[in-house]
Amino acid sequence: MNHNIIIKQLDFLTNELKTQVFDLWNKEYPESLCYNSIKDFDNYLDQLEAPEHILLLKDNKVFGWLFLFIRDNQRWFAMIIDSKYSRMGYGSKLLTIAKQKYDQLNGWVIDQDHYFKNDGSKYLSPLHFYKKNDFKVNIQVRLELAHISAIKIIWDQFY
Repeated sequence: MNHNIIIKQLDFLTNELKTQVFDLWNKEYPESLCYNSIKDFDNYLDQLEAPEHILLLKDNKVFGWLFLFIRDNQRWFAMIIDSKYSRMGYGSKLLTIAKQKYDQLNGWVIDQDHYFKNDGSKYLSPLHFYKKNDFKVNIQVRLELAHISAIKIIWDQFY
């Protein structure tokens, strides 16, 4: 890990940080998941129950974001790392922090490589990364929406 990297854990995002996370989201997630405005993104964040944010910053710029929240009485998460910083251990570091806080983590992972980002580049499924970080795939639970398809992953410290 680079010593110029700052990890911040917050219960809410300032407007400046929210704008940076919004930009990161729209840069790295598939185009079909992007938000048209910061207001739309804000509405999404506002509906999350008990949100927590873990940010990776370099030179006061967000390049990684893991957020945790409650859905259906379970702890869920999602994570984005700027592709310039992928394969450097930052995603695993964020997951380690979350695993130290909670006994179980649930998430949705796009398990196909046929989506594209806003810049036209291919969105590559992070499923292998999560398996490498001890997440199990629940093949019985899929999210099938008109704009996205994903599979449920679970990490549980007791299995």
